[in-house]
Amino acid sequence: MEPTDGELLERSRKRDREAFGQLVDRYKDAMVNYVARLTACRDRAEDVAQETFVRFFQGLDRYRDQGHLMAYLYRIATNLVRSEERRKRRWQLLLPLVLPGPGRDGRKGPQEDALANEAERQVARALAAVDLIYRAPLVLREIEGCSYLEIAEALGVSEGTVKSRLHRGRHLLKEALAPYWNGARAGREERPEEAHA
Repeated sequence: MEPTDGELLERSRKRDREAFGQLVDRYKDAMVNYVARLTACRDRAEDVAQETFVRFFQGLDRYRDQGHLMAYLYRIATNLVRSEERRKRRWQLLLPLVLPGPGRDGRKGPQEDALANEAERQVARALAAVDLIYRAPLVLREIEGCSYLEIAEALGVSEGTVKSRLHRGRHLLKEALAPYWNGARAGREERPEEAHA
């Protein structure tokens, strides 16, 4: 006879990996299907489902079994997707800080999506090259959405220092991206001429 969720949970709390593996096997397909519907991406759904079970395992001692394990797992997965999308939106908010000219025009299409994805990769690469002293407040403010006070507490500096480092970090990021933006702009300007050739 199959063990109940409660029995598997009790064994899992004692770090019985086989028992936890049985719980994962029992719920993984439903979890992946749920997240795939939320995200419209099977690969992403598998990653989020895996992270859901990791988070659940890490917090096993806090979970009290009342026969609602699937609902609890859905909540973890939903929160993970929500957090990921919030970070993505904040990341998109960072782009106008470093985009040349007026920024994106809002057009949608395969070419625009490809350009946007390439721009995000370039920003990520440039951001990684910025000295950590400026990168950390940039990421905390522009991607994680932290307040100046939260950043100051996290980094152990004053709010004034946070603002100063953010200003300098944005400048360094724009400077690092200038060759890419200038090259990308030149490439876009050349295309119409090539069409007439």
